[in-house]
Amino acid sequence: MDLGLAGRVALVTGGSRGIGAAIALAFAREGCDVAAVHKDDQEGARGTEAAVRALGRRFLAFDADVADFAEAQRVVGETRDALGRLDALVCNAGVTRDRTLLKMTEAEWDAVIETNLKGAFNYIRAAAPLFKEAGAGKIVAIASINGLRGKFGQANYAASKAGLIALVKTAARELGRYGVRANAVAPGLVRTEMARKLPPEFVQAAERESALGRIAEPEEVASVVVFLCSDAARHVTGQCVVVDGGQLA
Repeated sequence: MDLGLAGRVALVTGGSRGIGAAIALAFAREGCDVAAVHKDDQEGARGTEAAVRALGRRFLAFDADVADFAEAQRVVGETRDALGRLDALVCNAGVTRDRTLLKMTEAEWDAVIETNLKGAFNYIRAAAPLFKEAGAGKIVAIASINGLRGKFGQANYAASKAGLIALVKTAARELGRYGVRANAVAPGLVRTEMARKLPPEFVQAAERESALGRIAEPEEVASVVVFLCSDAARHVTGQCVVVDGGQLA
Protein backbone atom coordinates (compact mmCIF):
# COMPACT_ATOMS: atom_id res chain seq x y z
CA MET A 1 0.00 0.00 0.00
CA ASP A 2 1.27 3.44 -0.94
CA LEU A 3 0.79 5.58 2.19
CA GLY A 4 1.29 8.81 0.28
CA LEU A 5 4.06 10.10 2.55
CA ALA A 6 6.88 10.58 0.03
CA GLY A 7 8.44 14.03 0.26
CA ARG A 8 6.92 14.88 3.62
CA VAL A 9 8.68 15.83 6.85
CA ALA A 10 8.20 14.26 10.27
CA LEU A 11 9.47 15.43 13.66
CA VAL A 12 9.87 12.75 16.35
CA THR A 13 10.66 13.52 19.98
CA GLY A 14 12.68 10.88 21.77
CA GLY A 15 13.82 9.84 18.31
CA SER A 16 17.33 8.59 18.98
CA ARG A 17 16.58 5.04 20.13
CA GLY A 18 13.86 2.52 20.94
CA ILE A 19 10.37 3.24 19.67
CA GLY A 20 11.35 6.74 18.53
CA ALA A 21 14.20 5.49 16.35
CA ALA A 22 11.93 2.84 14.86
CA ILE A 23 9.37 5.54 14.04
CA ALA A 24 12.03 7.73 12.41
CA LEU A 25 13.15 4.82 10.23
CA ALA A 26 9.58 3.88 9.34
CA PHE A 27 8.98 7.43 8.09
CA ALA A 28 12.24 7.36 6.11
CA ARG A 29 11.24 4.10 4.44
CA GLU A 30 8.08 5.85 3.25
CA GLY A 31 10.13 8.63 1.67
CA CYS A 32 10.01 11.20 4.47
CA ASP A 33 12.75 13.46 5.77
CA VAL A 34 13.04 13.28 9.54
CA ALA A 35 13.98 15.48 12.48
CA ALA A 36 14.55 13.85 15.85
CA VAL A 37 14.80 15.33 19.33
CA HIS A 38 16.91 13.62 21.95
CA LYS A 39 18.39 14.53 25.32
CA ASP A 40 22.11 13.87 25.78
CA ASP A 41 22.09 10.85 23.47
CA GLN A 42 24.57 11.77 20.76
CA GLU A 43 25.48 8.13 20.11
CA GLY A 44 21.88 7.09 19.58
CA ALA A 45 21.19 10.12 17.40
CA ARG A 46 24.18 9.31 15.19
CA GLY A 47 22.93 5.75 14.77
CA THR A 48 19.46 6.91 13.78
CA GLU A 49 20.91 9.50 11.42
CA ALA A 50 23.08 6.91 9.67
CA ALA A 51 20.10 4.61 9.18
CA VAL A 52 17.87 7.38 7.84
CA ARG A 53 20.53 8.74 5.51
CA ALA A 54 21.22 5.21 4.22
CA LEU A 55 17.65 5.30 2.95
CA GLY A 56 18.42 8.49 1.03
CA ARG A 57 16.49 10.84 3.29
CA ARG A 58 17.55 14.01 5.10
CA PHE A 59 17.91 13.98 8.89
CA LEU A 60 18.20 16.62 11.60
CA ALA A 61 19.04 15.95 15.24
CA PHE A 62 18.28 18.30 18.12
CA ASP A 63 19.71 17.85 21.61
CA ALA A 64 16.95 19.47 23.64
CA ASP A 65 14.84 19.00 26.76
CA VAL A 66 11.24 18.52 25.60
CA ALA A 67 10.03 20.07 28.88
CA ASP A 68 11.47 23.43 27.77
CA PHE A 69 8.70 25.44 26.07
CA ALA A 70 11.05 27.86 24.29
CA GLU A 71 13.22 25.02 23.00
CA ALA A 72 10.18 23.38 21.44
CA GLN A 73 9.42 26.58 19.55
CA ARG A 74 13.03 26.72 18.33
CA VAL A 75 13.17 23.06 17.25
CA VAL A 76 9.90 23.21 15.33
CA GLY A 77 10.90 26.46 13.62
CA GLU A 78 14.35 25.21 12.66
CA THR A 79 12.89 21.95 11.35
CA ARG A 80 10.52 23.83 9.07
CA ASP A 81 13.26 26.23 7.94
CA ALA A 82 15.85 23.51 7.24
CA LEU A 83 13.58 20.90 5.67
CA GLY A 84 11.08 23.25 4.05
CA ARG A 85 7.90 22.04 5.74
CA LEU A 86 6.47 20.06 8.67
CA ASP A 87 3.77 17.49 8.05
CA ALA A 88 3.78 15.16 11.06
CA LEU A 89 4.65 15.44 14.74
CA VAL A 90 5.18 12.37 16.91
CA CYS A 91 5.41 13.03 20.66
CA ASN A 92 7.31 9.98 21.85
CA ALA A 93 9.76 11.29 24.48
CA GLY A 94 9.12 9.72 27.86
CA VAL A 95 10.74 8.79 31.16
CA THR A 96 9.84 6.66 34.17
CA ARG A 97 10.47 7.21 37.88
CA ASP A 98 8.62 4.23 39.32
CA ARG A 99 7.62 4.18 42.98
CA THR A 100 4.44 3.56 44.94
CA LEU A 101 2.29 6.52 45.90
CA LEU A 102 3.29 6.22 49.54
CA LYS A 103 6.97 6.61 48.64
CA MET A 104 6.93 8.78 45.49
CA THR A 105 8.67 12.12 45.85
CA GLU A 106 7.56 15.43 44.39
CA ALA A 107 10.66 15.44 42.18
CA GLU A 108 9.81 12.00 40.78
CA TRP A 109 6.25 13.09 40.03
CA ASP A 110 7.35 16.34 38.39
CA ALA A 111 10.10 14.75 36.26
CA VAL A 112 7.66 12.35 34.60
CA ILE A 113 4.80 14.81 34.12
CA GLU A 114 7.09 17.51 32.74
CA THR A 115 8.72 15.22 30.16
CA ASN A 116 5.85 12.95 29.17
CA LEU A 117 2.90 15.35 29.29
CA LYS A 118 4.19 18.91 29.29
CA GLY A 119 6.75 17.93 26.65
CA ALA A 120 3.98 16.78 24.33
CA PHE A 121 2.00 19.97 24.96
CA ASN A 122 5.09 22.07 24.18
CA TYR A 123 5.59 20.47 20.77
CA ILE A 124 1.91 20.38 19.83
CA ARG A 125 1.65 24.05 20.80
CA ALA A 126 4.71 24.87 18.68
CA ALA A 127 3.57 22.89 15.63
CA ALA A 128 -0.12 23.83 15.67
CA PRO A 129 0.29 27.29 14.06
CA LEU A 130 2.32 25.77 11.21
CA PHE A 131 -0.29 23.09 10.67
CA LYS A 132 -3.07 25.68 10.75
CA GLU A 133 -1.27 27.80 8.17
CA ALA A 134 -0.70 24.77 5.93
CA GLY A 135 -4.27 23.52 6.29
CA ALA A 136 -2.99 20.07 7.21
CA GLY A 137 -0.98 18.23 9.84
CA LYS A 138 -0.77 14.98 11.76
CA ILE A 139 -0.09 14.55 15.46
CA VAL A 140 0.52 11.23 17.19
CA ALA A 141 1.34 10.87 20.88
CA ILE A 142 2.82 7.67 22.27
CA ALA A 143 0.70 6.84 25.29
CA SER A 144 0.54 3.46 27.09
CA ILE A 145 -1.99 0.88 28.15
CA ASN A 146 -1.05 1.92 31.68
CA GLY A 147 -2.68 5.26 30.95
CA LEU A 148 -5.90 3.33 30.33
CA ARG A 149 -5.77 0.91 33.26
CA GLY A 150 -3.35 2.37 35.83
CA LYS A 151 -0.33 0.44 37.07
CA PHE A 152 0.98 -0.41 40.51
CA GLY A 153 4.05 1.72 41.21
CA GLN A 154 3.48 4.03 38.24
CA ALA A 155 1.09 6.75 39.40
CA ASN A 156 3.17 9.46 37.70
CA TYR A 157 3.69 7.52 34.45
CA ALA A 158 0.09 6.31 34.19
CA ALA A 159 -1.23 9.80 34.88
CA SER A 160 1.06 11.31 32.24
CA LYS A 161 -0.07 8.80 29.63
CA ALA A 162 -3.76 9.23 30.47
CA GLY A 163 -3.19 12.97 30.09
CA LEU A 164 -1.65 12.43 26.66
CA ILE A 165 -4.77 10.63 25.50
CA ALA A 166 -6.97 13.50 26.67
CA LEU A 167 -4.56 16.01 25.13
CA VAL A 168 -4.75 14.50 21.63
CA LYS A 169 -8.53 14.11 21.84
CA THR A 170 -8.77 17.81 22.64
CA ALA A 171 -6.30 18.71 19.89
CA ALA A 172 -8.39 16.68 17.44
CA ARG A 173 -11.49 18.70 18.34
CA GLU A 174 -9.77 22.09 18.30
CA LEU A 175 -7.58 21.63 15.23
CA GLY A 176 -9.77 19.47 13.00
CA ARG A 177 -11.28 22.54 11.36
CA TYR A 178 -7.78 23.32 10.03
CA GLY A 179 -7.27 19.88 8.50
CA VAL A 180 -5.21 18.59 11.41
CA ARG A 181 -5.62 15.06 12.77
CA ALA A 182 -4.46 14.00 16.25
CA ASN A 183 -4.34 10.48 17.67
CA ALA A 184 -2.62 8.45 20.36
CA VAL A 185 -1.00 5.02 20.21
CA ALA A 186 -1.01 3.00 23.44
CA PRO A 187 1.53 0.17 23.43
CA GLY A 188 1.89 -2.50 26.03
CA LEU A 189 5.41 -3.55 26.97
CA VAL A 190 7.81 -3.10 24.05
CA ARG A 191 11.23 -4.69 23.60
CA THR A 192 13.32 -1.55 24.10
CA GLU A 193 16.35 -0.70 26.21
CA MET A 194 13.94 0.25 29.01
CA ALA A 195 12.35 -3.20 28.89
CA ARG A 196 15.74 -4.90 28.86
CA LYS A 197 16.54 -3.22 32.18
CA LEU A 198 13.45 -4.71 33.83
CA PRO A 199 13.71 -7.83 35.98
CA PRO A 200 12.92 -10.92 33.85
CA GLU A 201 9.78 -11.65 35.86
CA PHE A 202 8.27 -8.30 34.78
CA VAL A 203 8.71 -9.17 31.11
CA GLN A 204 7.40 -12.68 31.67
CA ALA A 205 4.30 -11.29 33.38
CA ALA A 206 3.62 -9.04 30.37
CA GLU A 207 4.04 -12.00 28.05
CA ARG A 208 1.51 -13.99 30.08
CA GLU A 209 -0.94 -11.08 29.94
CA SER A 210 -0.67 -10.87 26.15
CA ALA A 211 -3.12 -12.84 24.05
CA LEU A 212 -0.25 -13.40 21.60
CA GLY A 213 2.15 -14.56 24.32
CA ARG A 214 4.87 -12.01 23.60
CA ILE A 215 5.74 -8.35 23.94
CA ALA A 216 5.93 -5.96 20.98
CA GLU A 217 8.90 -5.04 18.85
CA PRO A 218 9.45 -1.27 18.33
CA GLU A 219 8.75 -1.63 14.60
CA GLU A 220 5.26 -2.95 15.34
CA VAL A 221 4.41 0.29 17.13
CA ALA A 222 6.13 2.40 14.48
CA SER A 223 4.06 0.93 11.64
CA VAL A 224 0.83 2.01 13.34
CA VAL A 225 2.18 5.52 13.94
CA VAL A 226 3.14 5.93 10.30
CA PHE A 227 -0.25 4.64 9.17
CA LEU A 228 -2.01 7.22 11.36
CA CYS A 229 0.08 9.95 9.73
CA SER A 230 -0.74 8.74 6.23
CA ASP A 231 -3.49 9.47 3.75
CA ALA A 232 -4.80 5.95 4.37
CA ALA A 233 -5.98 7.17 7.79
CA ARG A 234 -7.36 10.49 6.59
CA HIS A 235 -10.67 10.01 8.44
CA VAL A 236 -9.13 8.83 11.73
CA THR A 237 -8.74 11.43 14.47
CA GLY A 238 -9.27 11.73 18.21
CA GLN A 239 -8.57 8.02 18.70
CA CYS A 240 -6.36 5.96 20.98
CA VAL A 241 -5.11 2.88 19.12
CA VAL A 242 -3.99 0.10 21.46
CA VAL A 243 -0.98 -1.87 20.19
CA ASP A 244 -0.39 -4.45 22.91
CA GLY A 245 -0.94 -7.92 21.48
CA GLY A 246 -4.03 -8.24 23.63
CA GLN A 247 -2.23 -7.43 26.88
CA LEU A 248 -5.09 -5.16 27.99
CA ALA A 249 -7.91 -7.26 26.54
